[in-house]
Amino acid sequence: MDILNVLTAQMQALIDVGGIAMIPIVALSVATVGIILWKVWRMLRGGAWSGGRTRRAVDQWCAGQGDAMATLGTSRTQRARVARVAMQSATDPALTDAAAREETARVARAALEEGRSGLRALELIATIAPLLGLLGTVLGMIGAFQALQQAGVRADPAALAGGIWEALLTTAAGMAVAILASVGLSWFESVNDRLRFDLEDAATRIFLARTAPDAALAA
Repeated sequence: MDILNVLTAQMQALIDVGGIAMIPIVALSVATVGIILWKVWRMLRGGAWSGGRTRRAVDQWCAGQGDAMATLGTSRTQRARVARVAMQSATDPALTDAAAREETARVARAALEEGRSGLRALELIATIAPLLGLLGTVLGMIGAFQALQQAGVRADPAALAGGIWEALLTTAAGMAVAILASVGLSWFESVNDRLRFDLEDAATRIFLARTAPDAALAA
């Protein structure tokens, strides 16, 4: 509770110094941290970093050894869901090869879309946070030069310098928020790219193993 009070006091001090533009910047910083934590939790639930069971199941399927579906078990990770649908579709006599592949692709697209949830918000924050910081700086500079004009020949250079650094504070804050959002966005996109590769690889291996016996018989 004390930590929360300290953070609240620090945010209030930043708003008091940086002006009204600091309010949306602080709000964006809180939103960025919240989105990143939410995404990490969602990816952990979706098994973004745990594909060992699916790889073992696909290896068993390709080698024709053991029960690959039993290896997948009741796992609900994104990789396991796509592999399970691919295996079920590949063994369904009612589905042609094209239909089975299309059904697997549909589930894979849904898994990838789930992995991209929240990324558009991070992209938006990374774009508008520096602009808000620049807007705050411009407003602060306008105020500083208005004060300089009113002071006339009695202007105090120290007071002018103080107004300028306070105005620049919003730019620094906006850039800091944008950097955090950009780093999070790039990291999540790299994880999603790896997931896309794994899903395509697993589905391709499953369907190649399905068509291999037919090709051998035809030869």
